[in-house]
Amino acid sequence: MVKQLKVIEMKKVRITQIKSGIKQPERQKRTLKALGITKMNRPVEVEATPQINGMIKAISHLLKVEEI
Repeated sequence: MVKQLKVIEMKKVRITQIKSGIKQPERQKRTLKALGITKMNRPVEVEATPQINGMIKAISHLLKVEEI
């Protein structure tokens, strides 16, 4: 008997950096890098997992977030 796996589609979010990370703590700079954000005003699309949502919440003052 073969079990079938359910495919769960995660919601995607578009993240855009709107404020500079220059004078921010190193931890926040590393969070920006972990999210894949490289430059200001350049959107990145990621899946909205609990881990990603936590990172977004930690640096929400630097980001603009849109659900796709």
